[in-house]
Amino acid sequence: MDRDELLKTLTELDFIAVDLGLFLNTHPDNMEAIMAYNQVITTADAVRMKYEEAFGPLCSFRSYASNTQDWQWKDNPWPWQTNANFSLAGKECK
Repeated sequence: MDRDELLKTLTELDFIAVDLGLFLNTHPDNMEAIMAYNQVITTADAVRMKYEEAFGPLCSFRSYASNTQDWQWKDNPWPWQTNANFSLAGKECK
């Protein structure tokens, strides 16, 4: 996967994790949802690690510093910069 595909996949997985977490707030004993939540978290962590190995840290507060000689967070585009985000052009809701 390229950078945009990894970022989009991670965004989708994080959204699913939040959604399942909200569901579990009102259905705390739903074992199927708990298992799905754990699977999504595991998958998201793997995608996040793959992204960060290839493209650098996603967060300044939850990513490992792979280079102990240089703080790599400063090298990535900032979240408000266009090139930091994947494009959804042509995929708008109608």
